[in-house]
Amino acid sequence: MTAGTTRRAIPLRWPAAVAVSLVCTVGLLAFVWPFVVSAEFATSHGNDAPWFFAVLLALLALVCLAELTSGRLDAKTIAVLGVAAAAGGGMRLLSAGTAGLEPMFFVVIVAGRVLGPGVGFVSGSLAVTTGALLTGGVGPWLPFQMICAGAVGLGAGLLPVAAGARAERWVVAGYALLTGLGYGLLMNLWFWPFLGANAPTGMGFVPGAPVSENLNHYGVFYLATSLGWDLPRGVLNAVLVLVAGPALLRVFRRAARRAAFDAPVAFEQPPLRTALPDDPRVRAPKPPEVVGR
Repeated sequence: MTAGTTRRAIPLRWPAAVAVSLVCTVGLLAFVWPFVVSAEFATSHGNDAPWFFAVLLALLALVCLAELTSGRLDAKTIAVLGVAAAAGGGMRLLSAGTAGLEPMFFVVIVAGRVLGPGVGFVSGSLAVTTGALLTGGVGPWLPFQMICAGAVGLGAGLLPVAAGARAERWVVAGYALLTGLGYGLLMNLWFWPFLGANAPTGMGFVPGAPVSENLNHYGVFYLATSLGWDLPRGVLNAVLVLVAGPALLRVFRRAARRAAFDAPVAFEQPPLRTALPDDPRVRAPKPPEVVGR
């Protein structure tokens, strides 16, 4: 496999890059804000997820608008996005997160790898939303899942170009393993600061405590409660990349080539056809009729 076959089908243009950066910044703040605010603010804003969901939808619309204005989001791209979102949502039906298994991310990673970071971000967010609607998993955690799943697709699109098919497969598999762990590491933060007395001793969030102390508490909490769920997720997606990844990569790349996302649209007038004199399809002109002499 040459470098030309591993290039991104839809590069990330600067308007979409700015919009995605804004979404990621807001999403990161939504996860880490309890560590850097006062105790009173942290305890009084624990139910702001609906507002965050509204802001996130507006920012995702901004990403789509940026792709549209840059000429990258057309009917072909929307069709591919729909397929990726439907496939990811369908994969979530297989487990719905049971024992931490989330095969949905396998589709998101491959789509982001082939189609590029911008489309990977949108497809990840749409896939987790589709899966939530199909499984009844809509709740205050959904906007945080959208950010994390979108970030997984974004990172897959930003992976460096591999030297060959074998190297690419191992790079993407390693990324799937790491993101399986990172997804849980971030997702716990949407509820962990608000456990209060329900958190085990030495594992709970302490409002107003130094950042280092809360990070230490969270590290213990993650190792004790979440790692056993996140590791199977990462291992499953890495195995899926190694086993079924090459076939799905070929499918997405074949679809991208046929869609010809980068082909410029030009309208040209076809050349006029001129018939040769000896062409039998050309009828000889009728001689003028001679009027009676």
